[in-house]
Amino acid sequence: MKDRVIYQLTEEDLQTVSNDLLDRNLTEQEVSLLEEKIGNYIDWYNIIEDVIRLNIETNADPTTNN
Repeated sequence: MKDRVIYQLTEEDLQTVSNDLLDRNLTEQEVSLLEEKIGNYIDWYNIIEDVIRLNIETNADPTTNN
């Protein structure tokens, strides 16, 4: 279960944002650049920590996601 993907971004996600922001699709070269760099901008540790604190700590009721 260590290799289970919990969340991922797709090229479609990148193209959606590009179209909203730039009014055009990204080139293959631009997609490759974002693929290489995007992980440097995602603060995954703190995101996981926040979700655990909000949903799993002792005050939260795991049956209601609160």
